[in-house]
Amino acid sequence: MSRVGIRDVATHAGVGIGTVSNYLNHPERVSPETAGRIAAAIDTLGFVPSQAGRQLRSGTSRVIGYLAPDISNPYFTEIAESVEQGASTRNVSVFFADSHRSRRREDAYLSVFEEHRVLGLLVSSHEPIEDRLAQVRRRGTPSILVGQQAHHPEQPSVSVDDVSGGRQAAAHLIDIGRRNLAFVGGPLTIAQVAARLTGASAAVSGSGAGLEIIDTADRTVHSGQEVGRALLERAPERRPDAVLAVNDLVALGLMQALVHGGVRVPEDVAIVGYDDNEFAEASLIPLTSVRSRHEEFGTTMIDLLFQAIAGEFSGQVHRTFEPRLVVRASTTSAIR
Repeated sequence: MSRVGIRDVATHAGVGIGTVSNYLNHPERVSPETAGRIAAAIDTLGFVPSQAGRQLRSGTSRVIGYLAPDISNPYFTEIAESVEQGASTRNVSVFFADSHRSRRREDAYLSVFEEHRVLGLLVSSHEPIEDRLAQVRRRGTPSILVGQQAHHPEQPSVSVDDVSGGRQAAAHLIDIGRRNLAFVGGPLTIAQVAARLTGASAAVSGSGAGLEIIDTADRTVHSGQEVGRALLERAPERRPDAVLAVNDLVALGLMQALVHGGVRVPEDVAIVGYDDNEFAEASLIPLTSVRSRHEEFGTTMIDLLFQAIAGEFSGQVHRTFEPRLVVRASTTSAIR
Protein backbone atom coordinates (compact mmCIF):
# COMPACT_ATOMS: atom_id res chain seq x y z
CA MET A 1 0.00 0.00 0.00
CA SER A 2 1.51 3.34 -1.06
CA ARG A 3 1.92 6.18 1.41
CA VAL A 4 -0.52 9.08 1.07
CA GLY A 5 1.25 12.25 -0.03
CA ILE A 6 0.50 15.95 -0.05
CA ARG A 7 -0.53 15.75 -3.74
CA ASP A 8 -3.24 13.18 -2.85
CA VAL A 9 -4.60 15.51 -0.16
CA ALA A 10 -4.65 18.45 -2.60
CA THR A 11 -6.52 16.43 -5.24
CA HIS A 12 -9.07 15.11 -2.73
CA ALA A 13 -9.69 18.59 -1.29
CA GLY A 14 -9.81 20.23 -4.73
CA VAL A 15 -7.02 22.71 -3.95
CA GLY A 16 -3.44 23.26 -5.05
CA ILE A 17 -0.41 21.65 -3.42
CA GLY A 18 0.74 25.08 -2.26
CA THR A 19 -2.53 25.59 -0.38
CA VAL A 20 -2.09 22.31 1.49
CA SER A 21 1.47 23.35 2.31
CA ASN A 22 0.20 26.63 3.71
CA TYR A 23 -2.40 24.77 5.76
CA LEU A 24 0.35 22.65 7.32
CA ASN A 25 2.95 25.37 7.83
CA HIS A 26 1.11 28.72 7.75
CA PRO A 27 -2.55 28.01 8.58
CA GLU A 28 -3.30 31.71 8.98
CA ARG A 29 -2.97 32.05 5.19
CA VAL A 30 -5.82 29.60 4.50
CA SER A 31 -9.52 30.50 4.73
CA PRO A 32 -11.65 28.58 7.25
CA GLU A 33 -13.71 26.98 4.46
CA THR A 34 -10.62 25.74 2.61
CA ALA A 35 -8.99 24.64 5.84
CA GLY A 36 -12.08 22.55 6.61
CA ARG A 37 -11.88 20.75 3.25
CA ILE A 38 -8.18 20.04 3.69
CA ALA A 39 -8.68 18.77 7.26
CA ALA A 40 -11.45 16.46 6.03
CA ALA A 41 -9.20 15.15 3.23
CA ILE A 42 -6.37 14.49 5.66
CA ASP A 43 -8.72 12.61 7.98
CA THR A 44 -10.26 10.57 5.15
CA LEU A 45 -6.97 9.63 3.50
CA GLY A 46 -4.99 9.10 6.71
CA PHE A 47 -2.29 11.54 5.64
CA VAL A 48 0.67 11.92 8.05
CA PRO A 49 2.66 15.14 7.54
CA SER A 50 6.38 14.60 7.00
CA GLN A 51 8.81 16.44 9.22
CA ALA A 52 11.69 15.82 6.82
CA GLY A 53 10.70 18.58 4.44
CA ARG A 54 10.22 21.05 7.25
CA GLN A 55 13.64 20.19 8.64
CA LEU A 56 15.28 20.68 5.26
CA ARG A 57 13.67 24.11 4.91
CA SER A 58 14.51 25.31 8.41
CA GLY A 59 17.83 23.50 8.85
CA THR A 60 16.75 22.15 12.26
CA SER A 61 14.02 20.10 13.87
CA ARG A 62 11.98 20.34 17.04
CA VAL A 63 13.89 17.39 18.46
CA ILE A 64 16.78 17.03 20.90
CA GLY A 65 18.87 13.91 21.41
CA TYR A 66 19.88 12.12 24.61
CA LEU A 67 22.71 9.60 24.37
CA ALA A 68 23.16 7.32 27.41
CA PRO A 69 25.79 4.63 28.03
CA ASP A 70 23.39 2.12 29.61
CA ILE A 71 19.69 2.88 29.73
CA SER A 72 19.07 -0.32 31.73
CA ASN A 73 20.81 1.37 34.67
CA PRO A 74 18.08 3.12 36.72
CA TYR A 75 20.34 6.17 37.12
CA PHE A 76 20.28 6.87 33.39
CA THR A 77 16.59 5.98 33.18
CA GLU A 78 15.87 8.68 35.76
CA ILE A 79 17.91 11.18 33.73
CA ALA A 80 15.95 10.21 30.62
CA GLU A 81 12.67 10.86 32.44
CA SER A 82 13.93 14.29 33.53
CA VAL A 83 14.99 15.06 29.97
CA GLU A 84 11.59 14.09 28.58
CA GLN A 85 9.74 16.17 31.17
CA GLY A 86 11.93 19.20 30.60
CA ALA A 87 11.70 18.90 26.83
CA SER A 88 7.92 18.74 26.91
CA THR A 89 7.82 22.15 28.59
CA ARG A 90 9.77 23.49 25.61
CA ASN A 91 7.45 21.83 23.10
CA VAL A 92 10.22 19.63 21.71
CA SER A 93 10.53 15.87 21.39
CA VAL A 94 13.43 13.65 22.47
CA PHE A 95 15.27 10.90 20.60
CA PHE A 96 16.84 8.48 23.08
CA ALA A 97 19.83 6.31 22.22
CA ASP A 98 21.74 3.70 24.22
CA SER A 99 25.41 3.24 23.34
CA HIS A 100 25.79 0.12 25.56
CA ARG A 101 29.14 1.60 26.65
CA SER A 102 30.49 1.24 23.11
CA ARG A 103 32.53 4.03 21.54
CA ARG A 104 31.60 2.78 18.09
CA ARG A 105 27.89 3.04 18.93
CA GLU A 106 28.41 6.49 20.47
CA ASP A 107 30.00 7.73 17.26
CA ALA A 108 27.27 6.16 15.16
CA TYR A 109 24.47 7.72 17.18
CA LEU A 110 26.11 11.14 17.23
CA SER A 111 26.28 10.96 13.43
CA VAL A 112 22.61 9.98 13.23
CA PHE A 113 21.61 12.87 15.48
CA GLU A 114 23.58 15.29 13.29
CA GLU A 115 22.04 13.90 10.11
CA HIS A 116 18.58 14.53 11.57
CA ARG A 117 19.60 18.09 12.44
CA VAL A 118 18.54 17.89 16.08
CA LEU A 119 18.43 21.15 17.98
CA GLY A 120 21.00 19.95 20.49
CA LEU A 121 22.37 16.97 22.39
CA LEU A 122 22.55 15.74 25.97
CA VAL A 123 25.35 13.20 26.24
CA SER A 124 26.31 10.83 29.07
CA SER A 125 29.42 8.74 28.55
CA HIS A 126 31.82 6.64 30.58
CA GLU A 127 34.66 7.54 28.23
CA PRO A 128 36.37 10.82 27.31
CA ILE A 129 34.12 12.30 24.64
CA GLU A 130 34.75 16.05 24.65
CA ASP A 131 36.89 16.05 21.50
CA ARG A 132 34.13 14.25 19.61
CA LEU A 133 31.51 16.69 20.90
CA ALA A 134 33.73 19.59 19.85
CA GLN A 135 33.63 18.31 16.27
CA VAL A 136 29.83 18.14 16.41
CA ARG A 137 29.67 21.62 17.93
CA ARG A 138 31.85 23.11 15.18
CA ARG A 139 29.36 21.76 12.64
CA GLY A 140 26.51 23.54 14.40
CA THR A 141 25.02 21.15 16.96
CA PRO A 142 25.51 22.23 20.60
CA SER A 143 25.66 19.69 23.41
CA ILE A 144 25.66 19.33 27.19
CA LEU A 145 27.93 16.77 28.82
CA VAL A 146 25.87 15.05 31.54
CA GLY A 147 27.25 13.22 34.57
CA GLN A 148 30.84 14.45 34.41
CA GLN A 149 32.32 17.91 34.49
CA ALA A 150 33.84 19.02 31.20
CA HIS A 151 37.52 19.98 31.06
CA HIS A 152 37.15 22.45 28.21
CA PRO A 153 35.41 25.79 28.88
CA GLU A 154 33.63 25.60 25.50
CA GLN A 155 31.83 22.40 26.52
CA PRO A 156 28.91 23.01 28.92
CA SER A 157 28.31 20.27 31.48
CA VAL A 158 26.06 19.23 34.34
CA SER A 159 27.61 16.91 36.89
CA VAL A 160 27.65 15.66 40.48
CA ASP A 161 30.58 16.14 42.86
CA ASP A 162 31.55 12.47 43.01
CA VAL A 163 34.63 13.19 45.12
CA SER A 164 32.34 14.57 47.81
CA GLY A 165 30.00 11.60 47.43
CA GLY A 166 32.78 9.08 47.90
CA ARG A 167 34.09 11.02 50.90
CA GLN A 168 30.66 11.12 52.56
CA ALA A 169 30.13 7.38 52.09
CA ALA A 170 33.52 6.36 53.49
CA ALA A 171 33.29 8.86 56.36
CA HIS A 172 29.93 7.37 57.37
CA LEU A 173 31.39 3.86 57.48
CA ILE A 174 34.28 5.08 59.61
CA ASP A 175 31.90 6.96 61.90
CA ILE A 176 29.98 3.76 62.67
CA GLY A 177 33.21 2.09 63.73
CA ARG A 178 34.29 0.23 60.61
CA ARG A 179 38.02 -0.02 59.96
CA ASN A 180 38.48 -2.52 57.12
CA LEU A 181 36.77 -0.85 54.19
CA ALA A 182 36.58 -2.02 50.59
CA PHE A 183 35.81 0.07 47.51
CA VAL A 184 34.11 -2.15 44.93
CA GLY A 185 33.63 -1.09 41.30
CA GLY A 186 35.32 -0.18 38.08
CA PRO A 187 36.90 0.14 35.68
CA LEU A 188 38.96 2.65 37.63
CA THR A 189 39.80 4.47 34.39
CA ILE A 190 36.25 5.86 34.26
CA ALA A 191 36.23 9.43 35.56
CA GLN A 192 33.21 9.03 37.83
CA VAL A 193 34.57 5.81 39.35
CA ALA A 194 37.97 7.38 39.95
CA ALA A 195 36.40 10.46 41.56
CA ARG A 196 34.37 8.36 44.02
CA LEU A 197 37.49 6.40 44.93
CA THR A 198 39.44 9.64 45.40
CA GLY A 199 36.83 10.87 47.85
CA ALA A 200 36.76 7.59 49.77
CA SER A 201 40.55 7.55 49.97
CA ALA A 202 40.57 11.10 51.35
CA ALA A 203 38.13 10.13 54.10
CA VAL A 204 40.18 7.06 55.06
CA SER A 205 43.50 8.92 55.09
CA GLY A 206 44.58 9.59 58.65
CA SER A 207 41.53 7.85 60.16
CA GLY A 208 43.24 4.64 61.19
CA ALA A 209 41.06 2.67 58.79
CA GLY A 210 42.20 0.79 55.71
CA LEU A 211 40.79 0.76 52.20
CA GLU A 212 40.98 -2.26 49.90
CA ILE A 213 40.24 -1.61 46.22
CA ILE A 214 38.35 -4.31 44.33
CA ASP A 215 38.21 -3.39 40.65
CA THR A 216 35.41 -4.76 38.48
CA ALA A 217 34.95 -4.96 34.73
CA ASP A 218 31.59 -3.19 34.89
CA ARG A 219 29.02 -1.83 37.31
CA THR A 220 26.18 -4.37 37.25
CA VAL A 221 24.31 -6.56 39.72
CA HIS A 222 26.21 -9.52 38.29
CA SER A 223 29.57 -7.87 39.08
CA GLY A 224 28.43 -7.29 42.65
CA GLN A 225 27.38 -10.91 42.99
CA GLU A 226 30.77 -12.08 41.72
CA VAL A 227 32.60 -9.94 44.25
CA GLY A 228 30.27 -11.17 47.01
CA ARG A 229 30.96 -14.79 46.16
CA ALA A 230 34.71 -14.09 46.11
CA LEU A 231 34.51 -12.51 49.57
CA LEU A 232 32.63 -15.57 50.87
CA GLU A 233 35.63 -17.72 49.90
CA ARG A 234 37.79 -15.73 52.33
CA ALA A 235 38.03 -16.53 56.01
CA PRO A 236 35.67 -14.23 57.94
CA GLU A 237 38.56 -12.36 59.57
CA ARG A 238 39.97 -11.51 56.13
CA ARG A 239 36.75 -9.98 54.82
CA PRO A 240 36.14 -6.22 54.88
CA ASP A 241 33.71 -5.10 57.58
CA ALA A 242 32.34 -2.38 55.30
CA VAL A 243 31.91 -1.91 51.55
CA LEU A 244 31.47 1.23 49.50
CA ALA A 245 30.08 0.11 46.13
CA VAL A 246 30.51 2.28 43.05
CA ASN A 247 26.75 2.22 42.44
CA ASP A 248 23.55 0.70 43.80
CA LEU A 249 23.49 -2.15 41.29
CA VAL A 250 26.88 -3.43 42.46
CA ALA A 251 25.87 -2.91 46.09
CA LEU A 252 22.62 -4.86 45.71
CA GLY A 253 24.32 -7.74 43.91
CA LEU A 254 27.02 -7.86 46.58
CA MET A 255 24.45 -7.78 49.38
CA GLN A 256 22.47 -10.59 47.79
CA ALA A 257 25.48 -12.87 47.53
CA LEU A 258 26.69 -12.15 51.06
CA VAL A 259 23.29 -12.64 52.70
CA HIS A 260 22.72 -15.90 50.81
CA GLY A 261 26.14 -17.00 52.05
CA GLY A 262 25.20 -16.42 55.68
CA VAL A 263 26.86 -13.02 56.18
CA ARG A 264 24.83 -10.58 58.23
CA VAL A 265 24.27 -7.11 56.79
CA PRO A 266 25.10 -4.78 58.42
CA GLU A 267 26.33 -6.60 61.54
CA ASP A 268 29.18 -8.40 59.74
CA VAL A 269 29.51 -6.17 56.68
CA ALA A 270 27.99 -2.71 56.32
CA ILE A 271 27.23 -1.70 52.73
CA VAL A 272 26.83 1.70 51.06
CA GLY A 273 25.73 2.15 47.47
CA TYR A 274 25.77 5.14 45.16
CA ASP A 275 23.04 6.91 43.09
CA ASP A 276 20.13 6.04 45.42
CA ASN A 277 18.08 4.51 42.63
CA GLU A 278 14.50 3.31 43.09
CA PHE A 279 15.62 -0.17 44.19
CA ALA A 280 17.88 1.06 47.02
CA GLU A 281 15.08 1.86 49.46
CA ALA A 282 12.91 -1.08 48.26
CA SER A 283 15.60 -3.70 48.90
CA LEU A 284 14.88 -6.39 51.52
CA ILE A 285 17.59 -4.67 53.55
CA PRO A 286 17.13 -1.00 52.59
CA LEU A 287 20.40 0.28 51.19
CA THR A 288 22.31 3.26 52.50
CA SER A 289 23.27 5.20 49.39
CA VAL A 290 24.67 8.47 48.10
CA ARG A 291 21.85 10.34 46.39
CA SER A 292 23.35 11.84 43.26
CA ARG A 293 20.18 13.05 41.61
CA HIS A 294 18.80 16.46 42.51
CA GLU A 295 15.43 18.10 41.97
CA GLU A 296 16.99 20.72 39.72
CA PHE A 297 19.29 18.36 37.79
CA GLY A 298 16.93 17.71 34.87
CA THR A 299 15.77 21.32 34.67
CA THR A 300 19.35 22.54 34.65
CA MET A 301 20.28 20.19 31.78
CA ILE A 302 17.43 21.44 29.60
CA ASP A 303 17.93 25.11 30.50
CA LEU A 304 21.65 24.90 29.78
CA LEU A 305 21.05 23.11 26.48
CA PHE A 306 18.64 25.76 25.24
CA GLN A 307 21.06 28.47 26.33
CA ALA A 308 23.69 26.69 24.22
CA ILE A 309 21.24 26.50 21.30
CA ALA A 310 20.62 30.24 21.59
CA GLY A 311 24.32 30.93 22.15
CA GLU A 312 23.50 33.01 25.22
CA PHE A 313 24.53 31.67 28.62
CA SER A 314 23.35 33.11 31.91
CA GLY A 315 25.74 32.09 34.67
CA GLN A 316 28.23 29.23 34.69
CA VAL A 317 28.41 26.79 31.79
CA HIS A 318 29.59 24.06 34.20
CA ARG A 319 27.01 23.20 36.85
CA THR A 320 27.97 20.81 39.66
CA PHE A 321 25.52 19.44 42.23
CA GLU A 322 26.38 18.27 45.73
CA PRO A 323 25.33 14.67 46.50
CA ARG A 324 23.80 13.65 49.82
CA LEU A 325 24.19 10.49 51.89
CA VAL A 326 20.88 8.74 52.69
CA VAL A 327 21.33 6.40 55.65
CA ARG A 328 19.26 3.21 55.83
CA ALA A 329 19.33 -0.26 57.38
CA SER A 330 22.37 -1.60 55.48
CA THR A 331 24.52 0.47 57.87
CA THR A 332 22.35 1.95 60.63
CA SER A 333 21.97 -1.03 62.94
CA ALA A 334 25.74 -1.46 62.77
CA ILE A 335 26.33 1.70 64.80
CA ARG A 336 28.19 0.91 67.99
